[in-house]
Amino acid sequence: MLVIGFTTKSDSVKRASYILFILGACGAFIAMQSGERAEEIAESIGLSNYFIERHEESAEVFAIVSYLLGSISILGFWAVTKQKSFATALGIVILSVAVIAMYFAKETGTTGGEIRHTEIRTDSTIPDKTADQTNEED
Repeated sequence: MLVIGFTTKSDSVKRASYILFILGACGAFIAMQSGERAEEIAESIGLSNYFIERHEESAEVFAIVSYLLGSISILGFWAVTKQKSFATALGIVILSVAVIAMYFAKETGTTGGEIRHTEIRTDSTIPDKTADQTNEED
């Protein structure tokens, strides 16, 4: 949506994009708050702690990037509204952070899916059981 705002030179589309990024950061905060309870439930039904931890770590990184995106989007919204000279440069920075956030969103979704959906796991995501046993013996 922000790309469309840039290509059409529409400040209202840019502002709407920034609002969506801000709401996304709020959503990330809510998701992080519910994660601890979900982790307890997942562990209580016997799901793999390895995959839960991978998802948790991925979610933490995604949340930080989302908070950053939301924060700079507040500044971007203000800059576009006030027609500041740096609004376009800031918009490009915001777009770059948004692309990075999309990558981490994908990673978080995939690691979350791997908890229950064994069919999407790749050989590289399955821990080496012999390595786990060796570490437990030490």
